[in-house]
Amino acid sequence: MTQTRRELLAGLAALTAARAQDAPAVAGKRPLILHSDRPEDLETPNEDLETWITPNDAFFVRQHLPRPTVDPATWRLTVSGLVAKPLTLTLDDLRRLPPQRVAATLECTGNGRDFYRPRVPGIQWKRGAIGNAEWTGPRLADVLQLAGAKSDAPYIETDGADTGVAKTPDFIRSMPMRKALDASTIVALEMNGEPLPAIHGGPARLIVPGWDGTSWVKWVVRFTASAEPNRGFFMNPAYRYPKYALVPGSPPVPAELEVIEGMPVKSSITTPTDQQRIPLAPFTIRGFAWAGEERIVRVDVSTDGGSRWAAADLSPQDLRFAWRLWTYRWTPQQPGYYTVMSRSSDSAGRVQPIVAAWNPSGYLWNSIDRAGVIVEKSA
Repeated sequence: MTQTRRELLAGLAALTAARAQDAPAVAGKRPLILHSDRPEDLETPNEDLETWITPNDAFFVRQHLPRPTVDPATWRLTVSGLVAKPLTLTLDDLRRLPPQRVAATLECTGNGRDFYRPRVPGIQWKRGAIGNAEWTGPRLADVLQLAGAKSDAPYIETDGADTGVAKTPDFIRSMPMRKALDASTIVALEMNGEPLPAIHGGPARLIVPGWDGTSWVKWVVRFTASAEPNRGFFMNPAYRYPKYALVPGSPPVPAELEVIEGMPVKSSITTPTDQQRIPLAPFTIRGFAWAGEERIVRVDVSTDGGSRWAAADLSPQDLRFAWRLWTYRWTPQQPGYYTVMSRSSDSAGRVQPIVAAWNPSGYLWNSIDRAGVIVEKSA
């Protein structure tokens, strides 16, 4: 019997879940959910997403190509293209530039893909392809200034040390000069106060706060100022999003796809997990929320499937580019089954939607989050 596409996707999802149960140890990491071991694609479990700073050993990993081996002593960064003075820089050269520390949330563009219906191909991430860290390194603007990047160069092209394999092309990204010159866009040498781990792009990676994780190129070795954006695979057709809402399950229209930049407003529930059993007693619901280049100003929680909503308490950190943790103290009145939901709002007036816009790549999932809870009488 011929297997349908839907059956194939369901089988792949089941295989991924089975592999996750037997995930091998990865150097420098606590046990994470394994989606792929080469290249490494590791998802953070819910319980490790309840601190404002995500520890390095718990931080998710997304790689398109096998991780390169980079010797910090011989690593070099070139700056070329439409510049007055092409440069080749060492790590010591970058360390001599003024350091900038940026707290920023990094999220894979496909985080939440597993929740789309109909299903779409790709890594079936749930909530954990996301993390919040403090990144430290020189501003990209200062690096470009050293080379005298020209005003008629509206784009910066970025390449890392990883290389294409077989039919998979080299991973190269472009971004507008306006974002490259933002004071928060940096070349990170440290992550949470430690030298940037190799698995996260060390010795140097690009940090593009508020934008999708695809823009945060790892193991960066080249910046090129250019008049036009790169036209390679990872700019077109990959990592583009429909201008107009599609009928779920329909194919994209190539001419109506745009490059993904800032991320949408969203929240996620970390506690309880779906179908968790809890006693009939006061219980703290927890989660996180973030909004790309905006700030989170409110998170509302419902414990009755959306009939009534109440404001959650937000963590004191209120920073552009970084998530906020939230909590809601709930006292269920009787045993039974409850649907807990979370909905966030940001400083631009955006509110998390009931249903995320379906797209054939499974990007930018940000539906109101939910978890089923079974409240039981205390023994």
